[in-house]
Amino acid sequence: MTRKTLWRTAVAGGAAAVFTGLAAVPAGAAEGGVSFTRVKVNNGQPIVLGVKEIVEIPASVRMTTRRKFDGGPVVYPYRNTPAGVGDALWSSIHTSDPKVVDKAKGIYDFDLSIHIDPRHKDVTNGDTGTWRTRAEMWLADGTYDMDDENLPLQVKRATRLTVNATPEPVTKGKTLTVKGAVTRANWDTHTYQGYAGRTVSLQFKPSGASSYKTVKKVTSGSKGVLKTTVKATESGTWRWTYYGNSTSGARSSSGDHVALR
Repeated sequence: MTRKTLWRTAVAGGAAAVFTGLAAVPAGAAEGGVSFTRVKVNNGQPIVLGVKEIVEIPASVRMTTRRKFDGGPVVYPYRNTPAGVGDALWSSIHTSDPKVVDKAKGIYDFDLSIHIDPRHKDVTNGDTGTWRTRAEMWLADGTYDMDDENLPLQVKRATRLTVNATPEPVTKGKTLTVKGAVTRANWDTHTYQGYAGRTVSLQFKPSGASSYKTVKKVTSGSKGVLKTTVKATESGTWRWTYYGNSTSGARSSSGDHVALR
């Protein structure tokens, strides 16, 4: 299915070229005398999407060609569906001016920023999982080269956490109740929904310390609700941390500082 990109603009050196359709071409089938190497996307980290924030993903590529070209290449997540049709995941791509590595050999480096808008109606929960990386270059004579770079990309749904520790302040040695919730992006409804049955870490950072330590682990209940009790022994900041899974990104809540009295 040719979807995921309602609008797509590749920008290089200030000049914009608009592509209106996704070419459903098997990897390596469109050879136009261009080769791509040193492909990097998001520094090897998963692509995590929420429900409304446009995500900007850094990328880079080395292109080698002696053919004449205008603008620069694009690099983006793609996959083949069971029907064998190409599926791309990007809203716009901005490509830098070429950095000449070896003009005689036609070697150029490019930096790119890939933008993905999760509000697109065709982005669904089924889009989590492993995607691949495709590099594509349109040449001055209207031909192009499109290659599968054999670089896997993990696409995940964003998570959110809240925290509230009470009472504030608390008497030393007394019970402190820490509540919160873990929710996950639902791309079908474009809302965050409770994420039940997740193992979430309660973490504490003493006043004056620079890092958090895990105090205990709690399983989220209905609607992602979190609740536990601890003994108050010193002033400091409490937070919840979820370390993610194959479909969901990792996230920590903001901190809730509680002082002793």
